[in-house]
Amino acid sequence: MRGVLLAMLLTAAGFARADFGSQALETFDNELPVIRGLLERAGALVSEDDGDAAWKAANLYCEATRYGSAESAYRLGMLYAFGRGVPANRDYAANLFSIAAMYGHFEAQRMLETIEIRSTVTPPCVLKAIAPEKALVHQYSQYSDNFHGVPTIDAYIATLPKDKRWLVALVGTIADWYKVDVRLVLSIITAESNFKVSARSNKQAQGLMQLIPATAERFNVKNAYNASQNVKGGVAYLRWLLSYFRGDVTLAVAAYNAGEGAVDKYKGVPPYQETRAYVKKVLGLYQSRRHDYDVTITNASPTVVKERTQ
Repeated sequence: MRGVLLAMLLTAAGFARADFGSQALETFDNELPVIRGLLERAGALVSEDDGDAAWKAANLYCEATRYGSAESAYRLGMLYAFGRGVPANRDYAANLFSIAAMYGHFEAQRMLETIEIRSTVTPPCVLKAIAPEKALVHQYSQYSDNFHGVPTIDAYIATLPKDKRWLVALVGTIADWYKVDVRLVLSIITAESNFKVSARSNKQAQGLMQLIPATAERFNVKNAYNASQNVKGGVAYLRWLLSYFRGDVTLAVAAYNAGEGAVDKYKGVPPYQETRAYVKKVLGLYQSRRHDYDVTITNASPTVVKERTQ
């Protein structure tokens, strides 16, 4: 089986597309006992609150991929796609998704269609029994003391069911287009809809990022229940808010929930129980209070202008 896998690695980028929609997703039950054991151990590690856990899981996924597991190739690809445990590497991710897709892994095929990248660059740990490179310490780790005991968005995403994984890739692509941190977008989606595409609130907020009709119209969203359109509109609005509040994540998140007018009115997070709970949840997941912003998008909020002049 390893010989077959290595042959596939050499041609992964040039494979002919196939319709995987009718093929069953490979599950643990369909794996060899040795692969199933590796997958189960790795899955348990990824869900742990341990800085080395994702890297340890990557080691196990590398080994299982060498045995020919499509599910392991897919999961290792996700780690490389988002830089969990191993350094972010879209070429490695694309190659691993290609390998898994060739085995008939439907979710890997969807990932390839989302990222629109083909690559023959294979992680060395898949070609031979060596450990993968370890990722650097998370750039927002200095904020961990401010959110003690609250699971990060990375840990939460690792627990998502299989039928929601494709949304993570979609969000990553769109967030990259708009230069917004994917972790912030995923944190907001978690708080807004918990990744339910058809979500609808009693205030007519719709879809993954819970766009109200006025916001959907403002950012040219024709169908708020279309995942791609919804995320594009929500991320565009978030990008605008980050510019308006000059990278202040707390104010931007509060405005996403209550509107920028309410934040300006109260010169900070509005005294609404729902908004304050929402801000606490998103910040707990995201674990950073600052974000880069584009000063050319809009003028600064009078709230942040006043703070800078005091």
